[in-house]
Amino acid sequence: MSVAISFTAYGDADQLTTVEAEAPQPGPGEVQLRVRAAGVNPVDWKLRAGYLAAVMPLELPHVLGLEAAGTVTAVGAGVTRWSVGDEVFGRVPAAYAEYAVTAENALAAKPAELSWEQAGALHMAAETSTRALAALGLAKGETLLVHGAAGGVGAVAVQFAVAAGARVIGTASPANHDYLRELGAEPVEYGDEVFDRVRAVASEGVDAVLDTAGGYLAGSVALLGGGARVLSIVNPQEAEEAGASFTGSDPEADHTPAALAKVLELTAAGTFRLPLRAVLPLAEAARAHRLSEQGHGRGRIVLTV
Repeated sequence: MSVAISFTAYGDADQLTTVEAEAPQPGPGEVQLRVRAAGVNPVDWKLRAGYLAAVMPLELPHVLGLEAAGTVTAVGAGVTRWSVGDEVFGRVPAAYAEYAVTAENALAAKPAELSWEQAGALHMAAETSTRALAALGLAKGETLLVHGAAGGVGAVAVQFAVAAGARVIGTASPANHDYLRELGAEPVEYGDEVFDRVRAVASEGVDAVLDTAGGYLAGSVALLGGGARVLSIVNPQEAEEAGASFTGSDPEADHTPAALAKVLELTAAGTFRLPLRAVLPLAEAARAHRLSEQGHGRGRIVLTV
């Protein structure tokens, strides 16, 4: 049997309950994991609340989770990359559980330098960052403005962009400015007149903008003189109204292999950082969701199993 966190109806965090079920078994090309840690993402509580039901309807009851780290406990037919006992991390659906199943190519070997908690909360931020930077066509020597640069996705996008040779300006609260400098970004305080402060720092202009916070698209389009290289990961409606672009999770345009490879590269170089905002046991998934709903925190929220 496998313990999991499930919900049977859309609603608040109290809908999350602990259930017991048969552990899922791997099919061809799949592996089963004993989950050690699973990341909590904003999309998780938006799905639970029903905010995305029109575009991402769920079959209820539903076990949440999109990423995890764990140990391989079984492999399906045709699997050649992994063996029982391997420590891995990556894209793992239904990860709020003791056991989960995923495709063998959705995983990478967990480096010893990363804790289980860090590895379990990496895939979504890394894949989103890789996909966003590819969509922006960011090139070496260009200047990227990242809104919400100290957040879960923002901090990873900053590190990936810096590693690609870009100059990065990041908006954040003053309390996070030293942290952004450690990541290689030039911090700017967000809020009123943020774009005046950006212009003062980048008098020669900005080449592309990634908004991970929301609320900055119209000003970003004005800053660049057009929305062709202004991208949001937050709100498609705001992006459309501002004349910018939006990118969301898309199985047809998944960048998982490249994203995990970049994490491994930067981890091996000793330059990758992933702070943890909160580490909670699986049974406290509702508390983790409430914390995620508050936003504005530095680092990732993780459930340990």
